[in-house]
Amino acid sequence: MVVAARFERYLMRIAIAIQPQHADYEQIRQAVREAEDLGADIIYTWDHFFPLFGGDPDPHTGKHYECWTMLGAVAEQTERVQFGPLVTCNSYRNPQLLADMARTVDNISDGRLILGIGAGWFKKDYDEFGYEFGTGGSRLRALDEALPLIKSRLGAGDPATRRHIPILIGGGGEKVTLRIVAEHADVWHAFGDLDTIKRKMGILDDWCAKVGRSSSEVERSAGINQKLFDRLDEYEAAGLDELTLGMDGPNYDMGPARDLVAWRDGKQHQ
Repeated sequence: MVVAARFERYLMRIAIAIQPQHADYEQIRQAVREAEDLGADIIYTWDHFFPLFGGDPDPHTGKHYECWTMLGAVAEQTERVQFGPLVTCNSYRNPQLLADMARTVDNISDGRLILGIGAGWFKKDYDEFGYEFGTGGSRLRALDEALPLIKSRLGAGDPATRRHIPILIGGGGEKVTLRIVAEHADVWHAFGDLDTIKRKMGILDDWCAKVGRSSSEVERSAGINQKLFDRLDEYEAAGLDELTLGMDGPNYDMGPARDLVAWRDGKQHQ
């Protein structure tokens, strides 16, 4: 049975982004286990083929794992937590294939997948794997064209998805990306400082009105780091539904994640 995509456990969801770089699989697996056990609502990974930072002497060298293979493992390993890519790159897979991969992983997890997606940006991935990098505009147009195909294919598979898989779109471009978010996303993941995020939330509201959609249908997510923990109440007051804390490998320190979950739990009892 397909159920609605709802996030009802907490007023504010806490996501842990476990970056699959410079670590052995056993370390990543342990981090996933700890993130679920400590009470995170969501576990994310990213969709790249090489490290984004931390390699020596080249920051983009070192151990790394492919996103969707890892998501299949997360689906099988976990029981409660939702999970997904933050974000998968539209350029790397045929959109209908991507949708069927998502349907399969959603079934493995009994309906806990979030399909995060974006236009792509990391040139080394494209160059090393033979994808055409194009321009920012061409990658956004490709994402715009792919999303209706993805949504259609998600509804066509047998067995069906276990629920309406939430689509999360990451990015902040005001002329194109936020229009795509308004048309297609269940969740928007924002980048930048809080003032920038609040301003772009208003722009997203305007785009929702232009495309004929209630802005309340698009939930709002943003990244957070430990240096900003003294401003968590401000992030909540801004109307964000989800905060995502990044975890660097290979030694995933869950201390800040526990602090963030403790803050959330404390809010529930106020």
